[in-house]
Amino acid sequence: MTSACSSALTTRKIWLDTDIGGDIDDALCLAYLLRQPACELVGISTVGGEAERRAMVADAICHAAGRQDIPVYAGADRQLMPSSVCPTPDGASRLPDWPHRKIDKKDQAVDAMRRAIREQPHELSLLAVGHLTNIALLFRLDPEIPRLLKELHIMSGVFSPALEAGPDMPMGNWNAWLDRHACAIVYDADVPIRRTFGLNVTSQLALTQEAKPGLFESNRLMRAVGDFGSPWLASHAMTFHDPLAAACLFEPQLCAYQRGAISVDYTNVDTFGEMAFQPSTSNNSDDIAVTVDRERFFEHYFAITCGGR
Repeated sequence: MTSACSSALTTRKIWLDTDIGGDIDDALCLAYLLRQPACELVGISTVGGEAERRAMVADAICHAAGRQDIPVYAGADRQLMPSSVCPTPDGASRLPDWPHRKIDKKDQAVDAMRRAIREQPHELSLLAVGHLTNIALLFRLDPEIPRLLKELHIMSGVFSPALEAGPDMPMGNWNAWLDRHACAIVYDADVPIRRTFGLNVTSQLALTQEAKPGLFESNRLMRAVGDFGSPWLASHAMTFHDPLAAACLFEPQLCAYQRGAISVDYTNVDTFGEMAFQPSTSNNSDDIAVTVDRERFFEHYFAITCGGR
């Protein structure tokens, strides 16, 4: 995507907060934003163990897309409360094979996000596809920030009794479970629009590599995504959780939504991070995705990321 192409369109200003470097869906999400002609990617911040290496993965993918202009910041690598869980980015093992800037300072993401939002009040859409530590720190540092956002899209939650009863829950609800205190802070904030994409919907977007042959050979950007995601794909499926939250910033009709209120459990050890949704017809800021048009989503995603530009 070139600046000339962007200027010819009505663009949406996006900040991506991500735990890129593990599950391939973060890289698939970034690839979509880099190729989406209506996206002005203002900045990227990383969260999670070894946040600096995660930031270098994001920067390498930007380089592969020819977008060295996008600022990338390393954020918090530890949760708000002490925890023995500190995941590391396996995909960062591929960094020697891809050009990138060296990022050796962490904990700069919150200041950068705060500055960008205050400089562009009510214009910036925040897309959060990792655990919410950076966002919670931002909201606590500057309590006016939530109201200065244009909108907040979050990939988190389950919102399905059947899935909640599964053997991998609540840990399977990773973005909420890993830092439930941060999640509770973010969902308690007064944001103009807060839209959540849970596993009950995103899990419908699983795709085998055989179903889309040549996906990671279509262009240099997708080759980088495939390479950084290869450690994950060696033992996991490819599910487009995060790309859905990104795509719906530009094509909200890909999903149907329900309005209500979300609460986060941060006190009960057996249900840490469980997000409960209560439907409501009141003027509440929370919308959750309840259905997705799978065929239309993949048609849109591949047209953007693997198209002729």
